[in-house]
Amino acid sequence: MLELHAITAGYDRHAPVVRDASLTIEPGEAVGLLGPSGCGKSTLARVAALLHRPDSGAVLLDGIPVRRWRHRAPREQRTAYGVVFQQPRLSADPRLRLTDLIAEPLRATGPREGAAERVAELSGTVGLTPDLLERRPHEVSDGQLQRACLARALVLRPRWLICDEMTAMLDASTTAALVGVVEDYRHGTGAGLLAVGHDRTLLHRWCDRTIHWPALSG
Repeated sequence: MLELHAITAGYDRHAPVVRDASLTIEPGEAVGLLGPSGCGKSTLARVAALLHRPDSGAVLLDGIPVRRWRHRAPREQRTAYGVVFQQPRLSADPRLRLTDLIAEPLRATGPREGAAERVAELSGTVGLTPDLLERRPHEVSDGQLQRACLARALVLRPRWLICDEMTAMLDASTTAALVGVVEDYRHGTGAGLLAVGHDRTLLHRWCDRTIHWPALSG
């Protein structure tokens, strides 16, 4: 279970963007976090993914309190997450070919045996052809790059997926394809999902339940 209790967080301790927010996600559950731009949804998602230390409150992963964040978090906690951000060009190293982008977490966390096979498997799953894998981010479309970023998020077989406005910059067909990949993965592995967005229709169709941002506080 992923639990966030009374989280207050932001980038200026005197002006937090998240105040006293609590959220629980069961294994295998898809939870949507719905709210307008600028309301703190992404900050809470970053806290949930261990990418941002909150000012106060607690995060528990499978009942174990999180004590460290980002690269200082224990490997078993860091690798439990796969994260896809809204803007793929800001989260992708422009120097890397897509094949290396997808394999990046594997190379950063341990043995590289089987990396090529895993990349080939996932690239087919997300709809990337072999020729695209040899290109760099500036040589592909936003949709193709986001497919690679989703494959990167799945490469370590995470137990928790955080999709922060994953489809906001994509057309309808690419959105449907990537949501389908996430759902197939989730149903096949029992992974939990936090999907952040402002598209009410998409979140209601995608998720088991959708939480409106004001309902988290207080």
